[in-house]
Amino acid sequence: MNRRLKEKLYFSLFRACGALVVIALGILLAYIIMGGIGTISLEFLTQFPKKGMTEGGIFPAIVGTIYLCIIVILFSVPVGVLSAIYFVEYERNNLFKKILRVVVHNLAGVPSIVYGLLGLGLFVMALDFGFSLIAAGLTVGLLVLPLIISATREALLAVPNSVREASIALGATKWQTVRHHVVPYAMSGILTGIILSLSRAAGETAPILMTGAAYYMRHLPDSIFSQFMALPFHLYTVATQSSDLMATRPIQYGTAFVLLILVIGMNLMAIILRRRFRKKYRW
Repeated sequence: MNRRLKEKLYFSLFRACGALVVIALGILLAYIIMGGIGTISLEFLTQFPKKGMTEGGIFPAIVGTIYLCIIVILFSVPVGVLSAIYFVEYERNNLFKKILRVVVHNLAGVPSIVYGLLGLGLFVMALDFGFSLIAAGLTVGLLVLPLIISATREALLAVPNSVREASIALGATKWQTVRHHVVPYAMSGILTGIILSLSRAAGETAPILMTGAAYYMRHLPDSIFSQFMALPFHLYTVATQSSDLMATRPIQYGTAFVLLILVIGMNLMAIILRRRFRKKYRW
C-alpha cells in the first residue's frame, strides 16, 4: 500500500471517529431538548414540587445547585489557583515537585463516589457538619480541585519564560512578575479551567448524595448547615425512586433540560472569557 492511500485511509478513520462523536452528542442533545422543552415554563422554574414530586416545579433544586456552586467557587478557586502558582513559579524542580504533579493528576481521575465517601467521613462525621450544604460544597470542591490546579498549571506554563526574564531584568520582584505579567497572560486558560470544573461540579450526583442533598424539601436552605435540593440529585430521584415513573417523565426531561442549559451556559461563558482575555493580552 503506497503512502498516499495509507494517508487517506487514516484521515477517513479520523473523520469517522469525529463524526461518530458529534452525531452521538447531537442525538443526546436533541433527545433531551425535544423531551424537556415542552415542560419548561415560569411555573416549572419558580414552584416547589407537589404531590410526591409528580407535579410542580424545580425551584428549590435550582437554588440549591446555585448555592452549591458558590461554596465550590469560594473554596476550590483560591486554593487551586494559588497552589498551581506556587508549584509552577516558586517550587524548585525536584523530586517532591514531580511527586506532587503525579498525585494531582491521579486525584483528577479518582471516581466521584470515592470523594463522596471522603466527604461523608471527613465533613459529615469527623467535623460534625452533618448532611449540609457546607459538607457537600467542600466535598465537591475537593473533587474539582485537581482539575483547577492542572488547568491553572498548564496555563501558567504556556506563558513564555521571556516574559518573566524581561520583567525581572527591569527590576521587578518575583511576586510583581507573577502578579502583573504571568497571571494576566494566563488568565484565559485559568478561567476556562475554573468554569469547566464548575460545570462538572453542577452535574455531580454521587458526592452530594452522600453529604447533603435531600430527596424533597418544603423550604429553601436557611444556612450553610441546612440540607438542600440539587438538580442532578432531583433528576436521579424522580427518574429512579418515584412511585409513578411515567407521571414524572415530563419532570425528568425538564430537569435534564435545565441542567443541560446550565452546563452549556457555563461552557459558553468560558469561551467568551477566553476570547476576551486573548484579545487583551498577547505576546
